[in-house]
Amino acid sequence: MTDERYEGLAISASALTKSYGSLDAVKGIDLQIGRGEVFALLGPNGAGKTTTVEILEGYRNRDAGEVRVLGFDPADGDRRMKARIGIVLQSTGIDPYLTVAESVDMYSGYYPNPRPVDEVIDLVGLTTKRDTRVIKLSGGQQRRLDVGIALAGDAELLFLD
Repeated sequence: MTDERYEGLAISASALTKSYGSLDAVKGIDLQIGRGEVFALLGPNGAGKTTTVEILEGYRNRDAGEVRVLGFDPADGDRRMKARIGIVLQSTGIDPYLTVAESVDMYSGYYPNPRPVDEVIDLVGLTTKRDTRVIKLSGGQQRRLDVGIALAGDAELLFLD
């Protein structure tokens, strides 16, 4: 359920922790990220960045702390929150034999109010590659397609891992 205390905030976390056995992957993170703000979480491999992002996205449970994303507790699995976020994973999982347009169209179908496919393709600079199969795109073009897929649902908040 949304809470007015978090209005104006995209993300709020207080004393966020996550452990795997004796390993403290996330140890007491406190942060507030405003709507419209660009925020980067930097650190070396194994610092807990992906674990933190997965908790914020609602795909991993936290051990302790309070978290709100767009006013929702991601641990509740509320579809209303998930419909408002876009996610770019560390590595692509897109079917290599679909075209750019087919890929965006397929992922758009997962959202209640998607953006028009051609608008998304234009936003990420792949208009001339619209009918090109993913396998034929350069690495950079594939990453732009990943961002396009994250934008397909008209997300209010993007997570880039």
